[in-house]
Amino acid sequence: MLEILYRDEFLVAINKPSGLLVHRSPIDRYETEFAVQILRDQIGQFVYPVHRLDKPTSGVLLFALDKESASLLGEQFMSRESKKSYIAIVRGYIQERGIIEHALTVKLDKIADKDSSVPIEAQEATTEYERLATVELDFAVGKYDKTRYSLVKLHPMTGRKHQLRRHMKHISHHILGDTKYGRGEHNIFIREQFDCHRMLLHASELQIRHPHTNEILVIQASLDDTFESMCKLFN
Repeated sequence: MLEILYRDEFLVAINKPSGLLVHRSPIDRYETEFAVQILRDQIGQFVYPVHRLDKPTSGVLLFALDKESASLLGEQFMSRESKKSYIAIVRGYIQERGIIEHALTVKLDKIADKDSSVPIEAQEATTEYERLATVELDFAVGKYDKTRYSLVKLHPMTGRKHQLRRHMKHISHHILGDTKYGRGEHNIFIREQFDCHRMLLHASELQIRHPHTNEILVIQASLDDTFESMCKLFN
């Protein structure tokens, strides 16, 4: 059963769990459960995803309940009218606030995108961040005697594939638990020491304009037990 955050006759938003695919993908052909399928069966209606979250990312995921609403919402995401906020735990002490402007090349999946034609040039990508808290642990990970982490709020101003994960890697503040762009020694550390087996990136808030009423909707999603536990352990 998926947690429903918002629902009316046009829209429904859920708190997607980490590890759940949005829809069927040839990349994970052995997966049998998808957010689209589960939500459709749960509410008894067809649903149309209007944006994406990576499989390991949790948080606000919005669907339309008809094609017209899906198209109108899609235009908002394409024009960057929607606003997204994420929470992450990253390695090191990140600066209190900043803007990352680092162009990203298009990432293709060998299977899913094998027939795609995309621009070779890197695309502009901008992320704002704000540090919320820090912790220093008496554990040696890698070459350091102590380990430092930061709790950070992230605001992607563009919507490139894996943008937040790649931008955090670019400034050497990798997201914990990220097996693609993160640091293996830190991922192993949180698994073995804290039994944390997920990437610590969560889509905490989505702000959109309702496609039919023009009302501004602010949809928020709480952290799951694992992420909440890590925040408490890190005080």
